Amino acid sequence: MAILVTGGAGYIGGVTVERLRAKGESVVVLDDLARGHRAALDAEIPFYQGNIGDRALVARIAREHQIESCIHFAALAYVGESVTDPAKYFENNAANGIAFIGALVQAGVLRLVFSSTCATYGEPEEMPIGEQCRQWPKNPYGWTKLLIERLLDSYDTAYNLKFVALRYFNAAGATTKCGEDHEPEPHLIPNLLATALGEQPSVPVFGNNYPTPDGTPIRDYIHVTDLAEAHVRALEYLRGGGASDFLNLGTGSGFSVLEVIECAREVTGREIATRMEPPRAGDPARLIADASKARRVLGWEPVASDLRTIIRTAWEWRLQHPRGYAK
Repeated sequence: MAILVTGGAGYIGGVTVERLRAKGESVVVLDDLARGHRAALDAEIPFYQGNIGDRALVARIAREHQIESCIHFAALAYVGESVTDPAKYFENNAANGIAFIGALVQAGVLRLVFSSTCATYGEPEEMPIGEQCRQWPKNPYGWTKLLIERLLDSYDTAYNLKFVALRYFNAAGATTKCGEDHEPEPHLIPNLLATALGEQPSVPVFGNNYPTPDGTPIRDYIHVTDLAEAHVRALEYLRGGGASDFLNLGTGSGFSVLEVIECAREVTGREIATRMEPPRAGDPARLIADASKARRVLGWEPVASDLRTIIRTAWEWRLQHPRGYAK
């Protein structure tokens, strides 16, 4: 018996595979490597390079490895790209996701932990954001994740597929082995570190007139190891007969862009140049999670998500991997 991890060669997927194996779990990874890295995984892990929409491949993996449950990360996740090329996102995340989950159900795999996102909430109507908040995404990426959430709920009713959908806020940080290596890189902290290393001249700050103490947007950052632990606990919860659920993952507090920049300067000991850019359309002033339900349901608590630890671990990984996963 084994756990199938889709997107397991990606950033959060790779750290979750690390955590599962540390607990003695048998893991199989399916990843198309469009944005993942084979080098993020130990060589002995059974690995299939392929598309989640390949129903025959999914059926073969489920049969040959006796898959008993799945953690589903595989998706495109660049908000801006989803706006300029929505077809790419609906085809990959939604259409292929539907085919994939259908193949799992047909193979009798009826436990699924789903990598969702706070982008399903869109412009928040209350803060902090609880799971009961209205969901109306502002971009195609968020819509593709919400569509799969709705599918999972329907498949639970019709086919007894039990799931936990985990809505992340801002993933960051690294382990010794796994870190962020995206091309292009859309996230603030890796871009700050790239600037500290002299790989780019400056980091853009998108707007400084928000209704926050320093005028820049505030976000809830969570360490990737805390996210991985939540996935492991969600799987254990389902194995124990837990009911399907939707859970936020965050710390319940946040940091502004300028606070993150200053912390990165302190951790790296280097000057990091910034440049002011106009605010991006649809960027809320604050995105803070109410993660009390995850604490209650999973007994989960973020333990590594203070900002300094997040940036320090990401910086240490970058120093050890100056070209990312490239040899």
